[in-house]
Amino acid sequence: MATTTEQTSHTQTAQARVEEIRAMRQKIPNFVFPTVKGASQRLANASSVPPQFIELTAVAVKNSPALVRGGSPDPDALRDLMAFADAYGPVADELDALARFIRHSVISAKNKAGSDALTTYVLTRRLAKRPETADLAPHAEAMSRALGRGGRKKKAQPTPTPGTPGTTPPPVTTPAPATKT
Repeated sequence: MATTTEQTSHTQTAQARVEEIRAMRQKIPNFVFPTVKGASQRLANASSVPPQFIELTAVAVKNSPALVRGGSPDPDALRDLMAFADAYGPVADELDALARFIRHSVISAKNKAGSDALTTYVLTRRLAKRPETADLAPHAEAMSRALGRGGRKKKAQPTPTPGTPGTTPPPVTTPAPATKT
């Protein structure tokens, strides 16, 4: 069983990793938090235009003063945004993979602990039935309650249906023919 010191150690090291990951936010240029639910889906249409299209518009803006709009980024800023997107896409992929691997590691640890606990539970239940280890019965009952297994419920005896051997069948009646008036 894990000691309090081991639990605290895992908690502290996990918190340190969270702080390191959050510190990365400050180091990533153009880092933006979504402001509403579904923000990424709302950005998907314009964000999926081909890079060649971005470059063509940058060239057109650079060479045609009529296309320059107030507040719009200059062509070099557009190119920088595309370079950022190209460079940091793999970083996001790596972080996604890391998150999947950590989730798998968490499930694997829970599986290992749970599997061992279930084995101990089965052994405890079996040994509790022996006279020399009957003192394990309260442990088996507590484990069963913790699992939410209160024991087997007895099935209700079905009522005999007509035609079951040992019963008499109901009388057969035929409807009277309809009469014309």
